[in-house]
Amino acid sequence: MSEQEKSEIENEEALNVEDNEVCLSADDADTETAQATGKSLEEELEAARAEIAGLKDAALRALAEAENVRRRAEKEKSDARAYGIEKFARDLLPIADTLGRALGAITDDQRADGSFTSFVEGIELTEKELFAVLERNNVQKVGIQGEKFDPNLHQAVAQIPSAIQKDHIAEVFQPGFTLNGRVLRAAMVAVSAGEAN
Repeated sequence: MSEQEKSEIENEEALNVEDNEVCLSADDADTETAQATGKSLEEELEAARAEIAGLKDAALRALAEAENVRRRAEKEKSDARAYGIEKFARDLLPIADTLGRALGAITDDQRADGSFTSFVEGIELTEKELFAVLERNNVQKVGIQGEKFDPNLHQAVAQIPSAIQKDHIAEVFQPGFTLNGRVLRAAMVAVSAGEAN
């Protein structure tokens, strides 16, 4: 073999060694990239899982808020139906009081007078019809003599000795009214202190 052939063979071997080294370093780089990418993929997977959990939580919160809004709207609607006439009913109470006072002011002599009888009956019928209309609309009269005193429904303006049982209503000065259980006006009453000694 000539020197030139030897030199070519040595060059080829050197090139093969360099190629192998380049291949090995490329493989090493790929392995390192794969490891780095593997870590990166795991991190990305964890981040995606965390994001999904956050979105699920946000979606559940949004659904809960929507349900709360729906319930609140239903309650407001039901309250509006039940108490929508509250102001109107409250405005009618002075009329009921006036009719009651008018009937209370009529003496027995006036009731016995034949010319006055139809007038008295007209007022009584008007009062009766007013209370019937109020009851049809769930407005109830409270504050009846002898009833147990309830501070939620009655306003005590006096405590007097009476034959009526203690802590019961002895006298009603002004009747009270409720609308579907809600107080429109408390009854003004005198509470019995029991029998006087």
